[in-house]
Amino acid sequence: MNVVFLGPPGAGKGTQAKVIADEKGIAHVSTGDILREAVAKGTDLGKKAKAFMDSGALVPDDLVVAMVAERLSRADCRRGFILDGFPRTIAQAEALAKTLERSGRKLDCVGYFKVDDDQVVERLSGRRICRRCGANYHVTFMPPAVPGKCDKCGGELYQRDDDRAETIRERLRVYYRETADLVSFYGKRGLLFEVDASLSPSEVTETVRRTVCCAL
Repeated sequence: MNVVFLGPPGAGKGTQAKVIADEKGIAHVSTGDILREAVAKGTDLGKKAKAFMDSGALVPDDLVVAMVAERLSRADCRRGFILDGFPRTIAQAEALAKTLERSGRKLDCVGYFKVDDDQVVERLSGRRICRRCGANYHVTFMPPAVPGKCDKCGGELYQRDDDRAETIRERLRVYYRETADLVSFYGKRGLLFEVDASLSPSEVTETVRRTVCCAL
């Protein structure tokens, strides 16, 4: 089972990828995690990526593809994987296909998580993080017992700069500009399955099981 989850930030791809990967006994591969791990370990690829990240530039496709290829070669991906956050462009999608082909594998399907922009803004702008322990809260869906204070350690809760409404809408504009063609790319290949990501997390999980997983 080799799957890609596509969708805008805040669509719940990471949450659902973890649930389904655990159920199926396959790897959840997040490009964000790959980048952070490579940088933290100081690998050659990580050092190159860090130089771009520190300057505020996007990490080039060839570096991202190389890191994803290395991750997919590990033992925990042999039974299958769910890619979360990759590919983001047609060039990356084509590179992924070639990477899998070299190891005798192929992509089985793509789950496309659709959600209204206003709902994404509500989900992300309400997120709060503890400065001390890093615990996550939401002002509407998972509020702390005491406003502004962490239930676990009493630390101050704060809103990340990229979780502010105006920043989120810009992130969405960038996302759609970069990935709109991917929906058509995978749709034409008969790999795309739409998932209504506006539902509750448990309902989305059932939808994924019913569509994406049943297609395999």
